[in-house]
Amino acid sequence: MEKNLTSAYERCRELHKRHGRTYYLATRLLPAWKRRHVHALYGFTRYADEIVDRPKALPPAERAARLQEWSDRFLAGDTTDPLLPAVLHTIAVFDLDHEDFRKFLRSMAMDLTVTSYATYEDLLDYMEGSAAVIGTMMLPILGSSDPPAAREPARQLGLAFQLTNFIRDVAEDLDRGRTYLPDTHLAMFDVTRADLETREATPKIKDLIRYEVSVARDHYRRAAPGIPLLDPGSQACMRTAFQLYSGILDEIVAAGYDVFTRRATVPNRRRAMVAMRSLLTRAGTPVKTGTPVQQAAA
Repeated sequence: MEKNLTSAYERCRELHKRHGRTYYLATRLLPAWKRRHVHALYGFTRYADEIVDRPKALPPAERAARLQEWSDRFLAGDTTDPLLPAVLHTIAVFDLDHEDFRKFLRSMAMDLTVTSYATYEDLLDYMEGSAAVIGTMMLPILGSSDPPAAREPARQLGLAFQLTNFIRDVAEDLDRGRTYLPDTHLAMFDVTRADLETREATPKIKDLIRYEVSVARDHYRRAAPGIPLLDPGSQACMRTAFQLYSGILDEIVAAGYDVFTRRATVPNRRRAMVAMRSLLTRAGTPVKTGTPVQQAAA
């Protein structure tokens, strides 16, 4: 049993290292005993995502069946799965809310049938399960001096991270037949799905992306007050994740809001500097939410 558990945690860590480069770096700043639990949550979410997105040769109905079968095994507490023992153990250690996991699996199932979102409220309904609940899953692991006060900022950080991904990955999502930029937002700038399909950063599309960046920045601002409320040993990790993910937005801005020519990434040198600065920052220090240019002007 212990061997299976160790193997499951290691598989989750490998998934995290391979697919979550930015978050994996931040996780290395956590106390060692907490890291494997974060890897377990990442492994759970990543594996479900791979069922939905990876087997492109399979029709949606078959992918839906695979997701349902794996979800049923999870909800039944199946410890024979190569990955689930780590997830189930983490849930038991921290008494995590199973409803958060159900909401997440619901959103993953939506990706098999929903290809666009009419309004931002519709997108938020999807992100309730795909992003906001990740924050509430993580909070007991990170620990907090005031969990009720830290809960909403944790949810907001999940939303901020996912919106950053949606903005950066417009082209990749189009390849999957989806758009996560709401139709009402496209209409505000006279942009259509067909316009996005051209993969050209026209002035109208750049204005749209500029607006989406501002929406994501608002979620980061709402999330910032929660980081000083975390356990001191967890703050460097989440401060780093906060700065690196919001740094992706900085790179998009620096590229003139062109999300098609290249995928926005934070340079390795800046990643190392952010991690070091976070380690040296005293616990309880407020998180700056402006871009580097804005901070210099303040």
